[in-house]
Amino acid sequence: MKGDAQYQKATFAGGCFWCMVKPFDEMKGIVSVISGYTGGNVENPTYEDVKTGQTGHYEAVQITFDPHLFPYEKLLELYWPQVDPTDDEGQFHDRGPQYRTAIFYHNELQKDLAEKSRQDIKDSGRFQKPIVTKILPAATFYPAEEYHQDFYKKNEKAYKKDREQSGRDEFIETYWNS
Repeated sequence: MKGDAQYQKATFAGGCFWCMVKPFDEMKGIVSVISGYTGGNVENPTYEDVKTGQTGHYEAVQITFDPHLFPYEKLLELYWPQVDPTDDEGQFHDRGPQYRTAIFYHNELQKDLAEKSRQDIKDSGRFQKPIVTKILPAATFYPAEEYHQDFYKKNEKAYKKDREQSGRDEFIETYWNS
């Protein structure tokens, strides 16, 4: 990748990582979106480990982006409408601590921008319940197994079925697109 030094990373947890890749993927300025695990207390966890909810990890996506083409603020604007920021028990039909929402910041500017964006969501009056999405320092990110990467492309039928059953799209339509 030419000019790697200009790229930055952003890490977001928003429930099932399958549904968090597509909104960011293929946007101009997004170099890659990797599904994986972060924030836990087990080294090199597997999907089987994380899905137990016992490792402390979040399912997350790590995005490599060019901040000149796609600033971090735009990533945040794209992140929030993918999640229910009031649910601390998981996201949609995926339940458990591994499916909670969080923004993992990689530097102080990201932390400040994430906190401001969360406050803007709180102040918007869009939600009656408290905003529970955490803003945490980035931790070691472990890429998920290969079959989880780009799942929406490689397993389009299964992805669409899971997404339809999840309730995510109905929530987005009700709370973010209205």
